[in-house]
Amino acid sequence: MTILAVATAAIIGETATADYLSNCPIARQQFAIIDMADTRKILWESRIFRVVRACPDAENPGADARDIIEHPGAVVILPMVDEGHVCLIENYRIAVRQTLVELPAGTLEKGEQPIETAHRELAEETGFRASTMEPLCEFFMSPGILQERMHLFLATGLTAGEPALEPDEVIQPRIVTWADAVQMAMAGGIQDAKTLTGILLYEALRRDESDPVAP
Repeated sequence: MTILAVATAAIIGETATADYLSNCPIARQQFAIIDMADTRKILWESRIFRVVRACPDAENPGADARDIIEHPGAVVILPMVDEGHVCLIENYRIAVRQTLVELPAGTLEKGEQPIETAHRELAEETGFRASTMEPLCEFFMSPGILQERMHLFLATGLTAGEPALEPDEVIQPRIVTWADAVQMAMAGGIQDAKTLTGILLYEALRRDESDPVAP
């Protein structure tokens, strides 16, 4: 399987149905849930996401109930400082109790379009402002339990500035060569799924552009 095939295996094109959106206030804000004709009961709700129990419908009575995390969606940004350098971040993640090497990313706020979130998160986490923000793909992060849809953007034409981190964020920008970023992804130095997807997908696209297949 090629790098491109691996990196794009989770890319999706489904959208939420009107019926579900009309019946779920939080979904109407930003959630993009595929209609599975089930009944969902809220178990717990936070400021950003909620946990629901999806119960089978009358047409599928033998199915087990599933606990699912509903999330408004997020963006991940690939900031190319120039043709040969990319801006990564070192980000402490309390869930895994580690500092991970990642691409800048963040959750969609109410009423935001993904491209707006991408510009905002890039500036907040790295200080860079991008003159061009190009969508590359969308994918689900962990569809077995999590409904979060991730939007990948390529940021170019960067202008340096000061980051504006949230009080609970421990983030340090780290500019590396593109070759080093790819090597880190291939050698296990990067363990964050969205970052692996972004780097390996863009590396495949760059290779396709530099070595086009003859007709």
